[in-house]
Amino acid sequence: MKTVLVTGGLGFIGSNFIRMLLSEESSLRVINLDKQTYAGNPENLADLECDDRYQVVIGDIGDEGLVSRILDEHEPDAVVNFAAESHVDRSIDGPEPFVQTNVLGTLRLLEASRKFLAGLASDKSEAFRFLHVSTDEVYGSLTPEDPAFCETTPYAPNSPYSASKAGADHLVRSYFHTYGFPVLTTNCSNNYGPFQFPEKLIPLMILNACEGKNLPIYGDGGNVRDWLHVEDHCSGIRTVLDGGRLGETYCIGGNSEKTNMEIVDTICSLLDEKRPDKAPHDQLKTFVKDRPGHDRRYAIDCSKIKQELGWEPRYSFEEGIAQTVDWYLENSTWCENVTSGNYQRERLGIS
Repeated sequence: MKTVLVTGGLGFIGSNFIRMLLSEESSLRVINLDKQTYAGNPENLADLECDDRYQVVIGDIGDEGLVSRILDEHEPDAVVNFAAESHVDRSIDGPEPFVQTNVLGTLRLLEASRKFLAGLASDKSEAFRFLHVSTDEVYGSLTPEDPAFCETTPYAPNSPYSASKAGADHLVRSYFHTYGFPVLTTNCSNNYGPFQFPEKLIPLMILNACEGKNLPIYGDGGNVRDWLHVEDHCSGIRTVLDGGRLGETYCIGGNSEKTNMEIVDTICSLLDEKRPDKAPHDQLKTFVKDRPGHDRRYAIDCSKIKQELGWEPRYSFEEGIAQTVDWYLENSTWCENVTSGNYQRERLGIS
């Protein structure tokens, strides 16, 4: 049975990836290593607790000894690294945890995996892959006239978060060129969809609007992002894992550039239809002081992954955002447990 070690699998994208893997392939086992920080929610994968193909280990990718023990015990065919501190505002308030997890954690995960690979038989070692999941934020900011980011865009990170991810990307690249370690890197645009922690724009706006709270919009609301449905992102990662060229980077985007204001207006319109008793929701919009160093525009050119591997996003933004709003409306218990912090009670030992 093929085994995949997924790190950070209790988070938003990682949990969706694990669910996709296990739903698509019956002869697959997943080991999920997660530090279970505030963004790691066991409820994201509660439906898999009785599946004997799935096992979660609570721990830190920065604990090289633990990672080595997991690798030796389970002998995975691949490592997929989602583990990261990822919230820009938090990185501005306190950069050090981002360097610890995103840079040093990735280094120790790479080193444990390299040593593990060295001890494998040739047939197993030739099939082994290490896929590092990264972000388009490492490329900096675009003007309205600039071409979209692609794999050859120079790195120009503008926040402690993106700088830490850039450092991790460079380490991954170095392990291929120095050691011949079989790495792959993906850089994605902004994700949205089910199970996203509500500090991010889309779930924050949905939940605030449902509760009649203000909808805080940075600056003039004109910041542009390319929006990628999380299921499309997961299918792109799987495509790269299965067929990507070793040492290569693949950009994964949704072909859906939208301003923050467009996002909020779309969510308000959908909620007006679904919750007309609380309409109009756009009256809740509130402009707040812009984030320091706020990148103006991101966009992804997906030509490489499409041409080499035949992948392209399935969801249009209109379809994806409607599905996402419905998911949050239909999963009120999950939302309540996240916003109240109840999901953390077991981790903190609170009865």
